[in-house]
Amino acid sequence: MKQKKEIRRAQLSELVVKKARFAVGSVLATGINYLIYFPLFEQGVAPAKAEVIAYSSSVIVSFLFQKYFVFEQQGATRTTFMWSMLVSLGGLVLSTGIIYILNRYTFFQEYQLIAKLMTTGLVFFYNFYCKRYVFERRFI
Repeated sequence: MKQKKEIRRAQLSELVVKKARFAVGSVLATGINYLIYFPLFEQGVAPAKAEVIAYSSSVIVSFLFQKYFVFEQQGATRTTFMWSMLVSLGGLVLSTGIIYILNRYTFFQEYQLIAKLMTTGLVFFYNFYCKRYVFERRFI
């Protein structure tokens, strides 16, 4: 019984460390995303279109960070990359949909930073668990 608790504690500790590393990489990728999104938005590009461009540009940085600093890759890099891009495509659809829906409300049209922060927070969990599966073949 005591051994099972220690194993679970170690697994939980590993999960927390991976989430923290993933969060650092996400902050880097999100910074790139925001540096692209807001100038596009300010130039009059529609929010959903700006999101597609910004999100897409941060995906490669995110993959490299995850590969080298977050997960223990279990498969071939090419296969992992392809599955990671597929997950990222799902994240792009999810984030663009959220941005589109939020921008139907005047409040979020005026406060894009709040819309982006909410979107980023929601997509973070999707990305973490799906990317963990892609790299390590497990969710938890």
